[in-house]
Amino acid sequence: MAIQQFSRSLPMMLYRTLDAVMPRFRKIFNDFGLTEQQGRVLRVLWERDQIALGELARLTLIPTPSLVGIVDRLSSMELVARQRSDRDRRVVHVLATDKGLALEPEIMPRVAAAYANLKQSIDAESWDLALQGLQKISALGEAAKRND
Repeated sequence: MAIQQFSRSLPMMLYRTLDAVMPRFRKIFNDFGLTEQQGRVLRVLWERDQIALGELARLTLIPTPSLVGIVDRLSSMELVARQRSDRDRRVVHVLATDKGLALEPEIMPRVAAAYANLKQSIDAESWDLALQGLQKISALGEAAKRND
């Protein structure tokens, strides 16, 4: 079996896709003084009242050591707070503050518009197939991690 041409290899196609997609989202977050990673953290916190730091790392795909620094910066901006678990003092939960929650109605309409713009660039069937394919590949990666 021949090796895929470099420019058409899956890793390069994924990098190229990220380069096409992410700038529009980074700009949205940058307009509010946030990095893309900080925006990811806030997006998760807008969907949950609070979350353990480890689970937040898993959902945002940010390694825990890096996430600690990101949460520190968000905390210094008064957008998130930490709260130690009542049941297990080793567990630290992160939650959005009122100031952090107030950003959601300002940011999310712009994120929704960016998604709508992206979805208009290809037909609905291709969009759905692309997402399904990426989900299948991601699931393989998760299964491999569990088996390691």
